[in-house]
Amino acid sequence: MTPNGSEALRIRPLLPEDAAAFGEFVAGIPEGDRTFFKEDLLDPEEVDFLLAGRRGVRLAALTPEGRIAGYGALLPGVDWSSHVGDLRLVVLPELRRHGIGRRLAQRLVAEALRLGMGKLAVEVVAEQQSAVLMFQDLGFEAEALLRDQVRDRAGRLHDLLLLAHPVAERSEELATLGLGGAA
Repeated sequence: MTPNGSEALRIRPLLPEDAAAFGEFVAGIPEGDRTFFKEDLLDPEEVDFLLAGRRGVRLAALTPEGRIAGYGALLPGVDWSSHVGDLRLVVLPELRRHGIGRRLAQRLVAEALRLGMGKLAVEVVAEQQSAVLMFQDLGFEAEALLRDQVRDRAGRLHDLLLLAHPVAERSEELATLGLGGAA
């Protein structure tokens, strides 16, 4: 991986044939980090549904060797929240702080624009300052702090920060930055 990180990466849709590589990716995420996943990525049925891509956009960041280094998802809301996309992002611990998460998030913002979403939301454990700062740099703003919202496997409580990006309001600005269409 290069010093600033992600030039050699290829970002593409996550596909059903990625099942083995995705399993290796999830196994590389520490159990403590998996506590904060909304889905059980160790459950084969959940992973099959995820890989089928029946709902939303799911992306993989691949190293030149074909290893999955990061995973991002954009899940559209339903009914009264159908204009809001829920963003999910995970990067292997040893490859964090190399721009992988940023590139995935940028692609997902572009996908939200392409799909006509008005707003993106992402939930981040409040103590994950580097992730919070990355999302803020991309135009996300804090909308809510939910105290003691998440319990880890050791029983400790953590605050959850809800960050949002008004994609529709900033569509012209995003287009100027080259994020107006999915690459």
